[in-house]
Amino acid sequence: MTNTITPATTTSSSSTSSKFSNANDTSSAVGSDFDTFLKMLTVQMQNQDPLNPIDSTDYATQLATFSSVEQAVLTNDLLENLSAQLGLMGFSQLSGWVGMEARSEEAAYFDGSPISIKSDPATAADKTVLVVRDSKGNVVQQVTMDPTSDVVEWAGVGDDGDPFKTGLYRFELENYSGETYLSTTSVETYSRIVEARFDGGSTILVLEGGNEIDSDSVTALRDPS
Repeated sequence: MTNTITPATTTSSSSTSSKFSNANDTSSAVGSDFDTFLKMLTVQMQNQDPLNPIDSTDYATQLATFSSVEQAVLTNDLLENLSAQLGLMGFSQLSGWVGMEARSEEAAYFDGSPISIKSDPATAADKTVLVVRDSKGNVVQQVTMDPTSDVVEWAGVGDDGDPFKTGLYRFELENYSGETYLSTTSVETYSRIVEARFDGGSTILVLEGGNEIDSDSVTALRDPS
């Protein structure tokens, strides 16, 4: 049930292309080195001392050693290509997040439009109070809520009827049993995602208003329409 609360109550593809190019160059270099090795081995066989020929096992050992090195290099190239492909798949999936609304405990951006919030009151609470804080942590509003409400809309209107200033706001819920204070619980808000990017191995989401959060802190996604 959704109620309205009022005072009365970018990865670029060039880096990936360069990885594939480097891998191809490495493979070509390995093939060229192997041809050179065979030529050198042939010359070695042609110019060996007939009175003291090189043992055939030495040739086999040289071939096996070079072959092992070649396979190791090619395996590394294959793993690098696979990693690059998985990165592209992950980025493609992230692109679908842009424009969606993410639910998290992070601050939400208010621009005059209501903010959807999801409360999680204490089980024993029969009265809850929504505490609203600005970007500096100052309490700007306290609104009594129905503890049975799930998702509600914070209108962003002060006691005087004027809307609050544009900016980031945080929410928390004070739980009461009668007049006895029980606890303070977190409140999640919905904010529109405007950008998704990889940064240092983490996926960073940029929300409307410039707030940045880690994707791990998102508990739900929804279509704003």
